[in-house]
Amino acid sequence: MAISLNRVTLIGNLGADPDMKSIPQGNSVCTISLATTDSYKDKSGEFKETTEWHRIVFWDSLADLASKYLKKGSKIYVEGKLKHRSYEKDGITRYMTEIQARSMIMLSKEVEGTPYQKSASPEPETFDDASFSDTTAAAAEDDIPF
Repeated sequence: MAISLNRVTLIGNLGADPDMKSIPQGNSVCTISLATTDSYKDKSGEFKETTEWHRIVFWDSLADLASKYLKKGSKIYVEGKLKHRSYEKDGITRYMTEIQARSMIMLSKEVEGTPYQKSASPEPETFDDASFSDTTAAAAEDDIPF
């Protein structure tokens, strides 16, 4: 048996708000358009950028999360598999390539109104020199196993 792998990993920004739908079978499906930008030097040494657009499809609970927490401009990490499908519209067969998402990590600094907001960091504890004595240091040295 030959082993094969179909895995796509992308980090990019949403080009529009997510599009959430329910299909007749009762499943939730959410699609997004994700932009990834690559930079390179051309022959003259000038930096250029190219942007690729990817259609990402989320299903069921992942679709619910994407629809609830993502918005235009959100930066995400998404992992999934490449899928090709065809459909007929107005008598013309059309072909589409999309990424069926398996997992997603939201990378935007803050997502307003979500449990993923950055929480305040606790203040670091500070100690003054008087709180440490020679006996404390000696006791700590006794704990060293060598």
